[in-house]
Amino acid sequence: MHSRRNRPLALLANVPTWALAVAGALAVLLPSACLAPEASDVVPLREVPVDDPLLDVGRWDPRIRVKPVYATPDNFVGEALYPVPRILLRRSLLVRLSRVADELQVEGLGLLVYDGYRPWSVTKRMWDVIGDPDFVADPRRGSRHNRGMAVDLALVDLSGRALPMPTSFDAFLPAAAADADVPPPGRRNRDRLIAAMRAQGFQVLSTEWWHFDAEGWRERDVLDVALTDVPELGAEDATRAGYLARGLGR
Repeated sequence: MHSRRNRPLALLANVPTWALAVAGALAVLLPSACLAPEASDVVPLREVPVDDPLLDVGRWDPRIRVKPVYATPDNFVGEALYPVPRILLRRSLLVRLSRVADELQVEGLGLLVYDGYRPWSVTKRMWDVIGDPDFVADPRRGSRHNRGMAVDLALVDLSGRALPMPTSFDAFLPAAAADADVPPPGRRNRDRLIAAMRAQGFQVLSTEWWHFDAEGWRERDVLDVALTDVPELGAEDATRAGYLARGLGR
């Protein structure tokens, strides 16, 4: 019998030579692979941004309607994720969004925004619920929404009536893809929305027809600022600062 101490050596004696060679090669390669650096987690900022500030969509451009679904339980998480019914976006994005509204208004069309800036802690909660990177950003990297540089929206008519789209908002289905083969009414409105947004530098997310990222999103920090901590602009100040659609100076 082999002693407990020498048993490993005895077992190796029965291992084929080619297997020992492979094991030796792996022993050289695996340590370096195991020590390879991983993508570091983002550290969200908790300060209200001054450069390219977050502004209320409705105050910036009253033509653009808002429906803050995450301020109600009527969303895929099933709980209110925002304490107040506000939708905020970076000023640089809002300038482009108003230009989209200009183009669509001529055709009798308007925009309905479901979501904009999303605090990082809300993204973390969404990830805990669904955990699918095709539909929710991995909080370790942060999202465009966390930067205030992504907007979720759909087409409506000028009275605010919803128009046919491929799916409802936040429908995690194959038909939600930006190029899905869906019936003509929804496909036509989806394609018109995508074309108008692309003309102003927005990029649609391939898995969500309603999600658009603005150019320059990489230059913005991931934020975890509560919606209630972002100050509201009074109507007089907003107009004087050129934040409303009539004062953009385009």
